[in-house]
Amino acid sequence: VMEAALLAAWLLLAAAARAQREQDFYDFKAVNIRGKLVSLEKYRGSVSLVVNVASECGFTEEHYRALQQLQRDLGPHHFNVLAFPCNQFGQQEPDSNKEIESFARRTYSVSFPMFSKVAVTGTGAHPAFKYLTQTSGKEPTWNFWKYLVAPDGKVVGAWDPTVSVEEIRPQITALVRKLILKKREDL
Repeated sequence: VMEAALLAAWLLLAAAARAQREQDFYDFKAVNIRGKLVSLEKYRGSVSLVVNVASECGFTEEHYRALQQLQRDLGPHHFNVLAFPCNQFGQQEPDSNKEIESFARRTYSVSFPMFSKVAVTGTGAHPAFKYLTQTSGKEPTWNFWKYLVAPDGKVVGAWDPTVSVEEIRPQITALVRKLILKKREDL
């Protein structure tokens, strides 16, 4: 009886501790571009650049190329671009998930994780984007908004599409470097 009471008390404490932990980006789930539900928890412990992408935007070419280069240079063990296609701005992502994936892989050799088309603003916005918007204080107003998420799931930066990937690369690299050094120290 004593063991059962102790176990019950411990389980209650553990549940309370979990409930008390503030929500972060990695607590959400999203459907990947192939239709499979994915817990963003799998990216916890690495740096993420979350981007709402579109195939037919004036920013498409520059951003996709730079994002793929960033993924190649820094990923996938400590860093990932997480791409969320969105058709909310100028209807510049009209295609199906299958067509979007095919376009991105064929045209830009994209190797970073891609998710199913979502809304990023408004009442129908994906919960992960609602979180990004609320915690950064910056809501996407066009395609290729970029949110830098730290390994602990907290948003540490947000930029609109007029800010190039190259301009924010030093901040991303510094965060990845810090993560690698911390992992080394923990060994």
